[in-house]
Amino acid sequence: MTQKITITTLKQMKSTGEKIACLTSYDASFAKLQDETGVDVLLVGDSLGMVLHGDETTLNVTMTDMIYHTGLVSKVCQRAFVISDMPYESYTSAMQALENAKRLFNEANADMVKLEGGAEISEAVSMITEAGIPVCGHLGLMPQSIHELGGYRVQAKTEAEAKKLKQDALSLQASGADCLVLECVPAKVATEVSDMLDIPVIGIGAGVDCDGQVLVVYDMLGLSDKEFKFSKNFLSGKGSIADALKDYVTAVKDNSFPSASHSYE
Repeated sequence: MTQKITITTLKQMKSTGEKIACLTSYDASFAKLQDETGVDVLLVGDSLGMVLHGDETTLNVTMTDMIYHTGLVSKVCQRAFVISDMPYESYTSAMQALENAKRLFNEANADMVKLEGGAEISEAVSMITEAGIPVCGHLGLMPQSIHELGGYRVQAKTEAEAKKLKQDALSLQASGADCLVLECVPAKVATEVSDMLDIPVIGIGAGVDCDGQVLVVYDMLGLSDKEFKFSKNFLSGKGSIADALKDYVTAVKDNSFPSASHSYE
């Protein structure tokens, strides 16, 4: 029997220094392959709006979409920990957040739900975690706030922005969050946040010193229209998708990915 990864496992990995390999996943075929090749965490991301639906942003993704795709992924996972994104406008109030988190947890069998935002969502995080549903925070570049952020650009570059990000990270942890995704922030800031928190920090475009790494699976297989600085094509030169996935897990675990060229200063 394969040992299922839990939030306790992820926290132990942080404490022992073992890196957490995470990828997005949206369907049973990919999820089964990712699970079998040693990916620790599968994130059913609202990025599906862009990579599956062909939209410019994640903003059109619905709760129905997230429940459907999360259910497909969780159904086949024997080992991997499954995190599901709460989509845009599904947590505009703490009570709405709790009801929608319960749906992802009960109807789609997510192991954890992920919300974007800092101190302003602390009440929602508290309510969800008090109901026994683990929460992952998301700071830095937050795709659901892309219009407010002025586009897809590196966050927390100034001292004031970095200070606020750290305060938000501490607020999320204090509210009960068990994990945090940091997207597109300077590597130095991400290192400081990872060291500061007791909970695992998973980075994307946030340097090598986070407790784990996540990429959109289509990006790391070279299937996306755009190339991103923080990503790498792991399928290039490989014989199969399975080989590419194994190579990604190995590269995250041995700290060879991300390199300085995939990170921001």
